[in-house]
Amino acid sequence: MDLGLQHKVYVVTGATRGLGLATARELAADGARVLVTGRSAAAVDTAVAELAALGDGPDAVHGLVADNADPGTAERLVAAAVERFGRLDGILISVGGPQAGPVATAPEEAWRDAFESVFLGALRIARAAAATLGEGGVIGFVLSGSVRQPIPGLGISNGLRPGLAMAAKSLADELGPRGIRVVGLLPARIDTDRVRELDALGGDAEASRAHHSAAIPLGRYGTPEEFGKVAAFLLSPAASYLTGVMVPVDGGALRGL
Repeated sequence: MDLGLQHKVYVVTGATRGLGLATARELAADGARVLVTGRSAAAVDTAVAELAALGDGPDAVHGLVADNADPGTAERLVAAAVERFGRLDGILISVGGPQAGPVATAPEEAWRDAFESVFLGALRIARAAAATLGEGGVIGFVLSGSVRQPIPGLGISNGLRPGLAMAAKSLADELGPRGIRVVGLLPARIDTDRVRELDALGGDAEASRAHHSAAIPLGRYGTPEEFGKVAAFLLSPAASYLTGVMVPVDGGALRGL
């Protein structure tokens, strides 16, 4: 199936590892032009080199060091994509998960930091992209299964992700008349560094993984590649009639419809 990604231009934030990098790999491999961001120059350079080898070479990939929480990041990303590639067709807003811990004891500073990066930073980037995107453009948010049901031990995520999902739904209504789509992805136990870190918090990572795997109908964690393929499809012209949807990528872990 041709997703129609050839020569399309996408920004993927938080794309030096995990779900962002997995998505950027799929976009680049299908011929898209990709601008990726990360917090360190070394990580960005490594990701750019890998993506250039997958797609149409170094001219098809660009990297920027950026922090989603920085108020100047949003405009800088959009301007860089247009300057480098001449256009912008879509953006995937991915950010590292907030500090783990229960609601009752998570410090206020952790809530503030997470709000700036996970919530407000994501909205800034989405709004900047919306101002530039034309008909057929797409804005994607990497959210979490916590949008639909709380995840034990992730109180801050449980508090912020559902609100961001509702903001994304509202944005889909606002941008729909301009032909711009807005979608969300709800990953659960995907085998990333972040999830391995969460599994290790209780002191027995293998036992935690076995426990969570048993609760997933498919009986295993997902791979970053599996997530990346779903994300690339949702960002592509092949998904042109999908907007305002929150798509679980979780092996069936969410029980609600």
